[in-house]
Amino acid sequence: MSLTAQTGLESGSGVVFSVVVPVYNERENIRPLIEEITAAMDVSGRPYEIVYVDDFSRDGSLEELLRLQREFKTLRVIAHSRNCGQSAAVASGFAASRGTVIATLDADRQNDPADIPALLAQLTDGTDMVCGVRTKRRDSLIRRISSRVANAFRNAVTGDRVSDTGCGLRVVRRAALAEIPVFNGMHRFLPTLMRFQGFTVREVPVNHRPRTAGVSKYGVGNRAWRGLVDCFAMRWYKSRRIPARRTRDPAS
Repeated sequence: MSLTAQTGLESGSGVVFSVVVPVYNERENIRPLIEEITAAMDVSGRPYEIVYVDDFSRDGSLEELLRLQREFKTLRVIAHSRNCGQSAAVASGFAASRGTVIATLDADRQNDPADIPALLAQLTDGTDMVCGVRTKRRDSLIRRISSRVANAFRNAVTGDRVSDTGCGLRVVRRAALAEIPVFNGMHRFLPTLMRFQGFTVREVPVNHRPRTAGVSKYGVGNRAWRGLVDCFAMRWYKSRRIPARRTRDPAS
């Protein structure tokens, strides 16, 4: 997960919210998504940053991001020196973010940034993470069916109850992420990992949009076997995990 660039706002800028977007070959979607994120986050009236993590794109995505950085002052750009995968890109974004609350969404514009304020509103006291659930999937029938089967299988194996593990639209408290292990596939199991560590996760319905530019990087073929193995890895991790929030103030 080697990085070759980290530019944008300087540290100590009082950022409250960070929006992390992992990107791989999505050049056509970059500007419109940044404009949508900006419109959604300006509503909060709180300082925020948009952290794009380029996972060694080959279509000019990084060059587009660096150009747009001169226009959007809240934009920061992280660049991997080799292709490491979406989980690594998400982890790099988490590590670089300075907000106390971090939002994530996919770079393909199928997640709607307008839903971010609603997720933030649900991140009340006692809640550590809020996950979106795509109520009306704008994907092919095969993708919808395979996703439903995969969700049911994951929940059966892990003992969890996540409605939509494939939805990239989430908000999470930064402090909780320190307890989450990083591995290839982590982004798919983030709600489950949070619950395993003793954190509270809520789900809310969100919008889902059809892809209008670029091509999908995932399909049934390149996810099925890895997802199967990862489910049993989660079951092993559940039995071996060290719970979070295990310390207390001895003076209290």
